[in-house]
Amino acid sequence: MKFTKVLSLLTIVGALLLSGNTAVVAATATTNLPVSVQVASNCTISATAVAFPDYDPIVTHAASPDDSTAGSVTVTCTKGTSVNIGLGLGANASGSTRRMKDSGTNYLTYELYSNAGHTTVWGNAVGSWYTPTPAAAPDKNPRSFTVYGRIAAAQDVPAGTFNDTVVATVNF
Repeated sequence: MKFTKVLSLLTIVGALLLSGNTAVVAATATTNLPVSVQVASNCTISATAVAFPDYDPIVTHAASPDDSTAGSVTVTCTKGTSVNIGLGLGANASGSTRRMKDSGTNYLTYELYSNAGHTTVWGNAVGSWYTPTPAAAPDKNPRSFTVYGRIAAAQDVPAGTFNDTVVATVNF
């Protein structure tokens, strides 16, 4: 009789173990695992050239300026990052006057603006930076801004190719 009871008890324990009911043989405990990250404010900047139409100081541009809207500055920033964009004076500046230079010693003055009316000079100092609307990036997608260029009329320069390099900066 004893043998039968032991055998019955072993059969029940074996059945419980095989059924996967671990509540009989184990206990559990839980805790929270914190997970975090700091998202960095970051921006990149790129630019496309300001390419003016040919400058003709004798006829076409004797009394009117040579304007260009071909240039742009593109910034890509972390969502919510507020920016200001600056344009330096260029490699050939004289004081605060931007100038392009030919392969010799000749200069052609020009200016860069942040508006189509050519009334707001785009510089690289507080007060002359361009602040996009909205200033804070609405998302991580690139935003492009037109650079309006103007060469003053009636400059007495020789024929040739004039160039300058302006540094574009995004402040964030």
